[in-house]
Amino acid sequence: MTIGVHTNKSALTALQNLNKTNDDLGQVQNRINTGLQISNAKDNAAVWAIAQGQRADIGALGAVKMSLQRAQSISEVSMTAGATVSDLLVEMKQKVVAAMDTSLDATSRTALDSDFKSILRQLKQVTGNAAFDGANLLDGSIPTNIQFLANADATNKITLSTQNMSLGGSLITVAGTSSITTVTFATGVLAQLTASISNVNQALGNLGSQAKQIEAHLGFIGKLTDVLTSGVGNLVDADLAKESAHLQALQVQQQLGAQALSIANQAPQIILQLFKG
Repeated sequence: MTIGVHTNKSALTALQNLNKTNDDLGQVQNRINTGLQISNAKDNAAVWAIAQGQRADIGALGAVKMSLQRAQSISEVSMTAGATVSDLLVEMKQKVVAAMDTSLDATSRTALDSDFKSILRQLKQVTGNAAFDGANLLDGSIPTNIQFLANADATNKITLSTQNMSLGGSLITVAGTSSITTVTFATGVLAQLTASISNVNQALGNLGSQAKQIEAHLGFIGKLTDVLTSGVGNLVDADLAKESAHLQALQVQQQLGAQALSIANQAPQIILQLFKG
C-alpha cells in the first residue's frame, strides 16, 4: 500500500463504512419512531402503492359505515313510531266498536267521539315526529325510497322503503276528520280501521326486514374494514422487537466505525518517523 499525505485509502474506507452505518441507523430509528417498515414510496414503491390503495378502500368503507349507521338510526326511529301507531289504531278500534252500541245516549257517544279524535291527533303527532336527521319515512314527506351506500365503490345500495302512515293515506285510510258520532259513521270507520291495522303491521314487518339487512351489512362492513386494516399492517408495519435488536447492533457498529476512522486518520503520522534525523 502506498503511504502518502494526500490520499488515505484506509480512512476513506472507514468513512464509507461509518456513513453506511449512520444511514442504516437513521432508517432503523425512523421505523421505531413511526412504527412503519414502509412509510413512503422511497422505502418500497410497489408495497407502498398497494398499501395506499387499501387505505383508500378503508376510508371509503368508513363512509359506507356512516351511511349504514344513519340508515339504522332512521329505521329504528321509524319502527318505534310505527309500533306506537299500531297501538293507537288498536286503541282507536276499541272506541269505534264501543260507539257501535245502539244503546248509548248522546252524552256517552260524544265522549267516545272526543276520545277517538284525540287519538287521531296523537297519531298525527307521532308520525310527524318520527324523523332522524331530517328523514321521516312515516309522514309522507319523502316521496321515494331512501338508498344508502353498500360498498366502497358506491355502486351498490341498500334501500329503506318509505311507509306513509299519514291519516287518509294508502296505509291508514281513516281520515283525520273522521267521526263516530253515529252508528253508521262508526261502522264505516271500523272497516277502515281493520284494513289500516293490517296495512300498518305489514309495513312494520317490511321495515323490520330491511333494518335486519342493514344491521347485518353493517356488521360485515366492520369486519371487512378490520381485515383490510390488518392487511395493511402486514404490509407496512415494522417488527419493533426486531428493530430494537437491530438498533443496538448498529449503535455498536457506529462506535467501532468511529474508532476505526480515528485510527485510519492517524496513519499518515507514520510518515514523520521516516524523516527524523
